[in-house]
Amino acid sequence: MKVLVTGGAGFLGARLVRELLKKGQLNGRPIIEISIADLFGAPADLSADPRVRLHTGALLNQTELFASGFDAVFHLASAVSGECEQDFDLGLRSNLDSTRALLDGLRKAANVPRLVFASSVAVFGPDAANPLPDRVADSTLPSPQTSYGTHKLMCEYLIADYTRKGFIDGRSARLMTVTVRPGKPNGAASSFFSGIIREPLAGVQATCPVDADVTHSVSSPANTIHGLMTVFEASRQAMGGRLALNLPGLTVRVADMLQALEDVAGLQVRQRVRFERDERIAGIVGNWARGSTADRALALGLRPDASFKSIIEQYMEDCRKPGYPADALRGLQR
Repeated sequence: MKVLVTGGAGFLGARLVRELLKKGQLNGRPIIEISIADLFGAPADLSADPRVRLHTGALLNQTELFASGFDAVFHLASAVSGECEQDFDLGLRSNLDSTRALLDGLRKAANVPRLVFASSVAVFGPDAANPLPDRVADSTLPSPQTSYGTHKLMCEYLIADYTRKGFIDGRSARLMTVTVRPGKPNGAASSFFSGIIREPLAGVQATCPVDADVTHSVSSPANTIHGLMTVFEASRQAMGGRLALNLPGLTVRVADMLQALEDVAGLQVRQRVRFERDERIAGIVGNWARGSTADRALALGLRPDASFKSIIEQYMEDCRKPGYPADALRGLQR
């Protein structure tokens, strides 16, 4: 089986590639090659693996690669929410135009590949004619209120139509906010959901731009990767109709996240977080779902993380592995 992972050099994409290499097969078929298509070079461990092929550059310039005959595609490459709000054209190119280029390339191949698209809970938003429920479900009508969410929804519809036409076998997994992410903050409006945990553990002050009672659905990196792979291996019958579904998320308040941080790492670490409202970020987050359900994913055997405490503990365990910054847990030593 030949696999393509767009965005495979990023944190989540690289983690997916590692899990695929470790598993060695999908749906009982051995993985013989994984191609990573990304703007940036891949981590050293992936570059060194003989099963990995690296293709660096904009997706819009890689249409010949897409038409070369992949059996499995995981489409993770995307401009993030904050970037899309600040640079409208960048968002269109990176999300909508690149997805169209990918799908048209796959359409030209001699085979029909199975594709999983990393969509987002951001497809949901409040609308006067479509009030946002406390918890969005698979059946909730999407009405995104950000460019990022709009792009994700448009791509969901494109993937559904290309599947209807028989060009691909596609499905869209709506990711919850993934936390805790390592490294530096990125341009996502949701970046602080990682920052208020990651920075204090590293001994660095962190700012929370929203109120403590804000609630949101989150998922650990490991659980998110497991969800993407499970959705790939699910049959069309098991998918149960519509090709887009919510992945399970743990609905949690910001205050509860910080309490979990204190429970795991102590009061001194928790006190490195201060609240300083950012109206731009708060406005974006205010248009997101406050919680979610995922009945169709549950039917596939997927489950949300047990607790936010377990998510923090997973991050701390990851930080002790090669490849993570040496000072990632420096704040525990103070």
